[in-house]
Amino acid sequence: MSPEASFVVPAPETVSLPVIGSAARFPVRRVYCVGRNYLAHIREMKEAEDERDPPFFFQKPRDAIVEDGATVPYPPDTDDFQYEIELVVAVGAHARDVSVGEAFGAIYGYGIGIDLTRRDRQRECGGKRLPWEAGKSFDRSAPCGPITPAGAGGDPMRGAITLSVNGVETQRGDLAQMIWNVPEIVSNLSRSYDLEPGDLIMTGTPAGVGPVRPGDCIVGAIDGFGTLTITIGDREK
Repeated sequence: MSPEASFVVPAPETVSLPVIGSAARFPVRRVYCVGRNYLAHIREMKEAEDERDPPFFFQKPRDAIVEDGATVPYPPDTDDFQYEIELVVAVGAHARDVSVGEAFGAIYGYGIGIDLTRRDRQRECGGKRLPWEAGKSFDRSAPCGPITPAGAGGDPMRGAITLSVNGVETQRGDLAQMIWNVPEIVSNLSRSYDLEPGDLIMTGTPAGVGPVRPGDCIVGAIDGFGTLTITIGDREK
């Protein structure tokens, strides 16, 4: 497309995230999410078998991203709005059908994400064997902190991952508890999709998920990758 091209409706704005140590930002192309990647979370949700089944993926729209410090309105169409703290992988190079050993070469960096979920809608969809979009892929459902370039922060293979609500810790796990670790996730995902620079991958959550209400302050943290803070605003009308 030529730079002079015009559009019949306003073009969507570029979605991007700040990068630690840089004035430049990380542009977001797609947001992939891994479902059921910590055994304790599978058990607390009473879902699936406790086997190491192949990972499964779903997506959120890139404009569902909100940045650190944002206020996220309580969304419509739910009475059970929940949080899930996750390590985020930022892709920095093309990857198609890469091996586990090649996967780290496609990674630009890492961040902290919170997979906000309309749990009642998710369960409803699951019970009817429908896709999860109503429960997972709604507006402002993907808070994400700044991206830390690989090698400039913590270890994506191990380290504490926690979340607190109003100062009370509700989630605590370790990245080493992932059923599928970071290079395995990238390798598996690249078998089904062409991964490109700008893609984000949310890698699953440990146990301890729960509901929030307007006014709640949520703080997620991962060793070596900082914190992510959001506040839940009033219910959208």
